[in-house]
Amino acid sequence: MEGYISFLFFLVSSLLLGFILVIFALVWVFHYSDGLGWDGGNPEFNWHPVLIITGFIFIEGIAIIVYRLPWTWKCSKVLMKCIHAGLHLTATVLVVVALVAVFDYHNAKDIPNMYSLHSWVGLTVVILFVLQLVVSIFVYLLPITPISVRAALMPIHVYSGLLLFGGVIATSLMGITEKLIFSLKNPSYSSLPPHGVFVNTLGLLIAVFGGLIIWITTRPGWKRPPEHSNKNQSPFGVTPDGTNDGTATENSNTEKSDMELNSDAARKRNLKLDEAGQRSTM
Repeated sequence: MEGYISFLFFLVSSLLLGFILVIFALVWVFHYSDGLGWDGGNPEFNWHPVLIITGFIFIEGIAIIVYRLPWTWKCSKVLMKCIHAGLHLTATVLVVVALVAVFDYHNAKDIPNMYSLHSWVGLTVVILFVLQLVVSIFVYLLPITPISVRAALMPIHVYSGLLLFGGVIATSLMGITEKLIFSLKNPSYSSLPPHGVFVNTLGLLIAVFGGLIIWITTRPGWKRPPEHSNKNQSPFGVTPDGTNDGTATENSNTEKSDMELNSDAARKRNLKLDEAGQRSTM
C-alpha cells in the first residue's frame, strides 16, 4: 500500500471519531433530553438521532472503507462482499427503526409528517439507499450477473454510494439544526446555551467524519489491488459469475504437454546417440 502510515492515521482517526459520535449522541439524549424509551414521547423520538448516527453514519462509514483495509486483501473477495453487504444491512435495519420512531412520535403528538426539507431529503436518501442495496446484492453478491456487467456498473456503484453517504451527512446536519430550533426555547438557541453548543459540536464532528471516510475511499493508492480481487474467489476454481475457471486446468495441461514433449525429445536424442555409438564400434 502506498502511504501506509498516512492510511493508518486516517483510519484510526475515523474509527475514534465514529465512536465519539455515538457517545456524543448518547450524551445528547440522556444528559440534555429525556433518555430513550418507546412511549410516543421525547424518549421515543430520541431513538431517531441515536440510530441514525450509529447506523447511517458510523456503521455505513465503516462499510464504505472496509475494502481499503490492507489486512483483508488476502481474504476471499466473496467474504469481503458478504461483510460489506452485512454492514449495509445492519445500517438499514437501524435506519428503519429510526424512521418508525420519528413517525410514531409525530403521530402521537399530532405533528405533521414530511413537511420539512430535512424529511424530504432524508426519506429520499433512505429510499435510494435501499434500492442500491437490493440492486447491489443481485449484481455483485449473487453469482448471476456477468463480470462485464459488474465492471461496467462498478463506477456508478461507487459514485452513488459516496453521493448517498454525503446526503446522509447533509440530512443529519439539517435535522440537528431543526431539532435545536424547535426544542431550545428558554434559553433560546440563539443565546448559545450549553445544549446548543454541545449539539453544534456534534454536527461539526459528523461533517469531519464524513470527510475522513470520503478521503480514505477516494485515494487511488489505498484501493484494493486488482490481483487480489480476482484470486481466492471460491474453491474449486469457480469464478464470481458461477462458471468454472479453467485457468488452473489449462496451466496443468500445458505443463503436462511440455513434459511429454521434453520426454519424447530426450528419448529421440538417446536413440540417436545409441545408433551413433553402435556405428562407431562396428
